[in-house]
Amino acid sequence: MSTIYRLAAGAVVALGSLIGLNAATQAADTIHNTPSTVCESCHKEIYRQWKGSMHANSTALNDPIHGTFYKKVVGDPLQEDVKTKAGAYPVCLQCHAPNAAIEKSTKLDAKESYNEGVNCVACHTLKSFKGINAPGGKLRLGMLSYERVDTLQGPAGFTNGLQQLSAATDMFGGATAADGDKPNPHLGEPVTLDGKEIPALTMESNPGLMKSNAACMGCHDKRNNAHGVPLCATGNEYMVSKSDVTCQYCHMPMVNNMADHSMGGGHDDGMLKRSIVFTMDTQTEGDKIKVTARLKNQQPHALPTGAPFRNIVLKLTAYDSTGQVLWENAPEHPAKDDPQAYFAYLLADDAGKDAMPPTATQLGADTRLRPHEQRELGYEIPAEGVALVRGEVHYNLLWKVLADQFTHLPEDLRSSRTIAVAEARL
Repeated sequence: MSTIYRLAAGAVVALGSLIGLNAATQAADTIHNTPSTVCESCHKEIYRQWKGSMHANSTALNDPIHGTFYKKVVGDPLQEDVKTKAGAYPVCLQCHAPNAAIEKSTKLDAKESYNEGVNCVACHTLKSFKGINAPGGKLRLGMLSYERVDTLQGPAGFTNGLQQLSAATDMFGGATAADGDKPNPHLGEPVTLDGKEIPALTMESNPGLMKSNAACMGCHDKRNNAHGVPLCATGNEYMVSKSDVTCQYCHMPMVNNMADHSMGGGHDDGMLKRSIVFTMDTQTEGDKIKVTARLKNQQPHALPTGAPFRNIVLKLTAYDSTGQVLWENAPEHPAKDDPQAYFAYLLADDAGKDAMPPTATQLGADTRLRPHEQRELGYEIPAEGVALVRGEVHYNLLWKVLADQFTHLPEDLRSSRTIAVAEARL
């Protein structure tokens, strides 16, 4: 088993053994129903990483925030034949439950592969990216934006052609070559592993897709609501940055010769802390302390990006020698008290008032940090008694109004996360 694992892991594919049933009876067109627990047989570490990712928890049954909006806007994720108010199949399932979307199902617990969200086969059967702009000006999102195939797609595949040529003239049939005597399902040979019959499933090399942003943009490019208002536009933000860094470079870095399938993003503390550089300078002039706070976006897209209700706030506080608060930039919330310290993507209704994603008819203010932007904020603080000025950058998954309203959500989804801190002693 270790040999098989080493071969497949080197190819960086989150699919080791597929369809651990009778291989010969498995039709190729059912590959999207293959649960990732089958892949775990060989790819244990990759499976462990993926299992803790938001991709593995993307459905309305496992992502509490998405589930809340889904139930309000679409309906019950445990019911079949659910339609939108316009009578259409819910487009959000194209990304959040792609295997269910392929079969036009809305009952997300009907099959294990549905409830696994973006699982192994959801990504590793994508052949090419058609783009999200369909003829006629409409958007085609998620699975609709790709050509899918029943042959596994990997970033490297198995370059064993030379070995096969050598084996033809080798009296030992190539059996003495490294791993030559160990069958591998991706090399076209069935495998018996832990009592399971693993079928011969050839894997194609497809680095043009798997190592490019195209593998991600079907879901992470742009999403409009029913009124045509962009709710997220990470792809557009990336294009503006003119960066050559791929999504995988940051979100799936190579670790021990394998791409990390944790795929950290807006829920990952490590990713959030690396996303920003926060520094602060202070200068006392008379009875005032002048503070310059600098926030530098390290990413080739906006900060924050993705779901429109994600936001960042800067909290600036002056303390005396006993740790008592003498001054704050935003005693309640910066959206009201200090708008320059609120970094958010807001949506509005026809009257220009704040609106929720499903009902917004136009964009509101967009005060987020642009790709690679460094922004300076200036403050003047009364100097009397001040011993320390502390700045904290907080990341929120939800607008405050939603965090206050969605009391059923786990506290860690409703609370701020501190992603950067700077202090100046006086």
